Amino acid sequence: MKKQIPNLFTLANLFLGCMAIVQIMQSGLSLSIDASGENLVEIPEQMYLASILIAAAAVVDFFDGFVARLLKVPSEMGKQLDSLADVVSFGVAPGLIIYQFLRLSFAQSEGGLDVSSAFLLPAFIVPCAGAYRLARFNIDTEQSYGFKGVPIPAAGIWVASFPLVYWFAKDQWIVDLLRSYWFWYAVIGLSSYLMVSTLPMMAMKFKEFSLKALLPFMIIALVSLVAAILFGWLAVSIGFIAYVILSLLYK
Repeated sequence: MKKQIPNLFTLANLFLGCMAIVQIMQSGLSLSIDASGENLVEIPEQMYLASILIAAAAVVDFFDGFVARLLKVPSEMGKQLDSLADVVSFGVAPGLIIYQFLRLSFAQSEGGLDVSSAFLLPAFIVPCAGAYRLARFNIDTEQSYGFKGVPIPAAGIWVASFPLVYWFAKDQWIVDLLRSYWFWYAVIGLSSYLMVSTLPMMAMKFKEFSLKALLPFMIIALVSLVAAILFGWLAVSIGFIAYVILSLLYK
């Protein structure tokens, strides 16, 4: 029974990812008419609930490995199950967020609601890149204390933060940016490249608890905290950028 405890955390990760997908697909796009008779297309506020569910999945995802090491019951099954759950929670769900925002972006122009799927399907490059990243990790014995490429949970959380940024934005330029399909194509390209690349990335696994080992994570935490105070949910993007830069500097 003790061997199954970490797997319960992993399955909770998967369950939360499925719930996030439900929220994303139920949100869709809403169409209303303003006082002047103009059609208004918007993503319902319900969408940001998916972001919260993905964040919760990330917390659970951290604890499944932690509990497995604590109880000394790591297993090959747990490793494979973790990857399957991660593809859903941090690949498919964020990919669907991008898909819905691409629909919103094209809907801002006349006839945009009937946009061809060819312009929307690039959103699913993200889960494909994440699946490739996980498969490579599972057969690579050199990633015990560091990663090759950005881990899929980090990329997934970054993408999942944008609905929160959108709904709580105080500046119109941020709203306009998140309604631009060029922005989302850039997010697709950057997140996918970072996952499939072999760039050295830090992992929260330490051979020793020294100041040198902990310093980059302390810097990321401090930068994210200050950014949260100053810029709200944009802190997730700032923290993500700090993680990538510090990983390259500390390689």
